[in-house]
Amino acid sequence: MTVTHGRPMTAEITDILVAHCGLDADAAARAPAASLEELGMDSLALLELSAVVADRWQVTIPEQAGQLSIPAVADLVTRRADPPGHTENSVVIDAPLALVWEVTNDVANWTELFTEYAVVEILHRDGHTVRFRLTMYPDENGVAWSWVSERTADPVSRQVRAHRVETGPFEYMRIHWRYTEEAGGTRMTWTQDFAMKPTAPVDNAAMTERINTNSVIQLAVIKDRVERIARQRADQGHPAATDEPTEADDE
Repeated sequence: MTVTHGRPMTAEITDILVAHCGLDADAAARAPAASLEELGMDSLALLELSAVVADRWQVTIPEQAGQLSIPAVADLVTRRADPPGHTENSVVIDAPLALVWEVTNDVANWTELFTEYAVVEILHRDGHTVRFRLTMYPDENGVAWSWVSERTADPVSRQVRAHRVETGPFEYMRIHWRYTEEAGGTRMTWTQDFAMKPTAPVDNAAMTERINTNSVIQLAVIKDRVERIARQRADQGHPAATDEPTEADDE
């Protein structure tokens, strides 16, 4: 169910059609799957609907809207008013690319790398692909969020593509990790593309803000921890890492 400001979007669209376009509310209730044209909405009524929707949500309704049902119009408006989320955050880590790759792709030890994960459970490995369950520390409401993800690492291109298998409040969540060498060390970039379910407690815009805020925090933590490992290995006279395949490369 699509919700806006605490009300179903279908109710919002129905109210507009009744108040501005002459819709018979009883007829609409009896035939919820009927198109606007079947409900008697002519071109002038559709123009009025388009004007109100554009003013209220800054969304343009297509000319073919008359062929849509009220729920379909509501879904269209919601999706255009709240586009899918997209974030990109990166950090430069003062360490060789091979070491950054090794440490950050060692999923089994992510509880030592991230501050937000309490438990990591490896469920399955197949070549460079690993499926695993992440469980976070309890939030302010005492809820410990948990989900299954899958990621495939490409040690040749130094890229990783991951997605949530158990999507929870997301319709989908995809994450692309990229590693590149540059002056000062290795740049690690996270690109996340996602959309929230209509029943989620936050919309795409709010989740985008949350992810951007948290990514900055976690990237700073990872930078500090990987650089500490690099210094420790240097002090011990060991190479930071090699380009030979590692356990992380076997995800």
